[in-house]
Amino acid sequence: MLGTLMFCSKIVMEWIPNVHLLGMLTMVYTLVYRKKALIPIYVYVMLNGIYAGFAAWWVPYLYIWTILWGITMLLPRNMPKGVAAVVYPLVCGLHGLSFGTLYAPAQALMFGLNFRQMLAWIVAGLPWDAIHGVGNFAAGLLILPLSKLLGRLNRQSSR
Repeated sequence: MLGTLMFCSKIVMEWIPNVHLLGMLTMVYTLVYRKKALIPIYVYVMLNGIYAGFAAWWVPYLYIWTILWGITMLLPRNMPKGVAAVVYPLVCGLHGLSFGTLYAPAQALMFGLNFRQMLAWIVAGLPWDAIHGVGNFAAGLLILPLSKLLGRLNRQSSR
């Protein structure tokens, strides 16, 4: 269900280029479910491939969301709420801002780009990455309250 929620949220928000809830949901799931968060993340990745086709664009999705998951796993679990309210949106925003850079190595390998060509590809995408970063930062403001809510709901349902 959580992976499907990620997928549906992306489809609903496609009218706004590079703005979505995926980074926020990845971080919320990771904060609540830790290692098990990889399940909805990869359900999303697979649904996205089924829906839009398993083409070259899809290959970086196999690792891009795992990077955000890993960074979130490394964050201190008992971070003070005031600090978390700043750190979570920043991490989410930085992931969006760096999306093209994270995507580039796979593109370079698949399309035979040399290092200079890969850098040119990154630079050409910077305006879209900036939009992505701002959107992720804004969505990231929901990480702390939604992770608290999901954690509470998860505890209640396991009783």
